[in-house]
Formats: sequence, structure tokens, C-alpha cells
Amino acid sequence: MFERSEIKGLIFDCYGTLIDIDTDEDDYYTYDAVSKWLKYKGVQIDPDLLISEYHSKIRDKMEGSGEQYPDVRVEEIFAEICNENAIWKSDTISLGIETSMVFRSASLRRLRPFRESMEILNRYQDIPICLVSNGQRVFSEKELRFLGLYDFFDHVIFSSDVRYKKPDQRIFKIALEHMGLNPEEVLSVGDTEENDIIAPQELGIKAMHIYDAWKDLLD
Repeated sequence: MFERSEIKGLIFDCYGTLIDIDTDEDDYYTYDAVSKWLKYKGVQIDPDLLISEYHSKIRDKMEGSGEQYPDVRVEEIFAEICNENAIWKSDTISLGIETSMVFRSASLRRLRPFRESMEILNRYQDIPICLVSNGQRVFSEKELRFLGLYDFFDHVIFSSDVRYKKPDQRIFKIALEHMGLNPEEVLSVGDTEENDIIAPQELGIKAMHIYDAWKDLLD
């Protein structure tokens, strides 16, 4: 357990920590819904080809990134797919953004905040709080805003912003720079041991599993 006075900043994970979410990106009908929607945007691609193109393009970009824990921006993936399968001219950059959100909504099964995590954010509003998430800003920011969570944070960093994911320690160093704090002054809270506990601890950041935080930080 940490003394309140020891914590001068919080790094908070998003999914599985702040937001309880369930998505199914492997469901054929997720791609079927996107394929049908794209017809109205002038893009002709059947669900099977969409599945193949989506996964192969992500794989190729990650393998060619040179990063140990690479990430992509899904809106760029969908923009490429739309450009290659367009039957009339359109702004495929904007269409890639729209398609990303349609894809997310089609795959979404559950989206709700954890009440206990919201209580922690409320209680610690007097210190800097930075969200660090392996997520896609194109739709994750909107989910945070829809749930009324975005404004709890002084800084928000998604892996898609920097194109690499936790447990890459550089993403935590960016968070420390934003908060203007030393590692020993900050507590990382998350649900994944490798990403949210071990990686920040190796930098000297205190770390705690979200279930422990619900007990210890809300006493």
C-alpha cells in the first residue's frame, strides 16, 4: 500500500482498467457490416477480402516498422483499402477515419466504465493524471469522451500516436515528461503485468494492479 503523500502523479491504463470492454474483431459479421456500409461510400469489397486485406496490411506495416512492439493507425489501413477498392473518387483519408469508427462499432459488444476506477480518478484530481493506452486514438478518444472520462486526464497517450505499444518503456518516459515528474513520484495503475506493472517498475515507477488499487487507493 502507498502513502497518499508519496504519489504526485498517476499513470492510468484504459481498457481492462478504466473501461470494461468486449469486442470481437474476428467475427465475420463485423466485416460484413463494414463491407455493406462501404457500398454507400463507393467502395466495393466483400467481407472475406476485407478480412484478408485488413490483417495482411497490419501485419506488413508492423513487420516493416523496425519496432519491437509496433503499432499502426487503423485509419491509415482502412484508407488504403478504400483507395484500392473505390469505384468512385472520394476523400479516402476521411473515409479511412469513418471506416475505423464503423469497424469499431460493428465489433463492439460491451463498453462501460469501472465505477471503482472512476472513484480513484475523482479522488486524485489534485495531481497530474496521464492515460497511457495500447489503443487507437481514432475511436478510443471518442469512447472516453462518450463515457465522460476524457477530461479526468491532464495528458492522454495512445500507442497509435507514437506507433509503438507498451511494454515499450518509451511510452512511459513520454508520460513522465508530460507530467514533469520523476519516476519515483508516479504510480502506474493497470491490469496487465507485463505492460502496466513490470515495464514501469523497471524505470523506477511505482506500479499497482487495478484490483489492488481499488482496495488500497479507495480506503
